[in-house]
Amino acid sequence: MSNTEVLPLLEPDTAAPCCPPLTERPLTAEEAERTAAMFKALGDPVRLRLFSLIASHEGGEACVCDISDVGVSQPTVSHHLKKLKEAGLLTSERRGTWVYYRVEPSVVATMGQMLRTFG
Repeated sequence: MSNTEVLPLLEPDTAAPCCPPLTERPLTAEEAERTAAMFKALGDPVRLRLFSLIASHEGGEACVCDISDVGVSQPTVSHHLKKLKEAGLLTSERRGTWVYYRVEPSVVATMGQMLRTFG
C-alpha cells in the first residue's frame, strides 16, 4: 500500500478571484478580509522569499526539499508555507515523502489586477 496522498492543484480558471480592481468600486468587507489575508501573508520577509523561490523555480513548482535553506529552521519553513497556503497563494501535492508547492496563478493574477493603475 502506498502512503502517497495527492492533493489536487487548482486549475487557473477554477479559483474564485478575490476582488475587483481597486479602481473599479469599493471593496466589500468580505473582499477586504480575503485580500488583506493574501497581502499579509506576503508581508513577512521569509514568506515573501519562500513565495519567490517557488515562483521562480523551474516550472513554478518546488519540492520542500529544494526550498528549505532560507535562514530559518525546517519547522519554521513549514509554518510559513502553511500560512501561504491558508492565504490561497500556494497549492501543494504530496508525492511519496515530499510535498511539492506551486504558486496559485489565478490568485496572483487577481492580486496584480487589483493593483493596476489608472490608465
